[in-house]
Amino acid sequence: MDWKEYDRQLGIKTAGVKEWDGHRHYHGYEPTPYWALERLCQVYRFHPGDRVVDFGCGRGRVAFFLHHHFHVPVVGIEADAKTYEEALLNLRAYLRQAKHAPATITFEHGLAEKYQVDAADNRFYFFNPFSSLVFQKVMGNILKSVAAHPRTVDVILFYPMPGYTVVLEGLAFELVLEIELPEAQDPLDKFLIYRYPARRRGRVKDSDALVPATAVGLR
Repeated sequence: MDWKEYDRQLGIKTAGVKEWDGHRHYHGYEPTPYWALERLCQVYRFHPGDRVVDFGCGRGRVAFFLHHHFHVPVVGIEADAKTYEEALLNLRAYLRQAKHAPATITFEHGLAEKYQVDAADNRFYFFNPFSSLVFQKVMGNILKSVAAHPRTVDVILFYPMPGYTVVLEGLAFELVLEIELPEAQDPLDKFLIYRYPARRRGRVKDSDALVPATAVGLR
């Protein structure tokens, strides 16, 4: 299914690249390709009890995709005011079709480092929305939340930049899954999944992050 059909099916408009010069540490908007999200969800497991935070959510493509396929609550954080308004327009249109879905989608306008990490947040998605300096601050906030409310958290990176992986490894996150994309021409078009705390014997197994493709109904 191409992006036009996906957008039409979900009742949203998420295509296009948007530059933003409002903050030197923040990058413009570019949506994760639907074919990449399909591959992620064929390999990586989202559980009903998860709550996903998409930092730099843009117009909300990741939020709507995960909510549609897994019925998990998603919070999108967007710093650009215009793009945030576009996400809200998409949300109103999406909910007309998914108004009976039990999980929620919420969009918040603001800088990622100002987001108050909730004790329920345990999956964090990044498609290079900002500099590694901001990323380090965001990860510090996540770890403060984990210290206050102990839980396992996963960080999902699409098109992973070296600065992000250096930060994660310096904070004792463990790389538990690498998802390559056969359709991609750029070797950085892939997902890396990092977990904290790092696995301990008898606590977290590789199989916890893996799921057969047929289980989520994706191609």
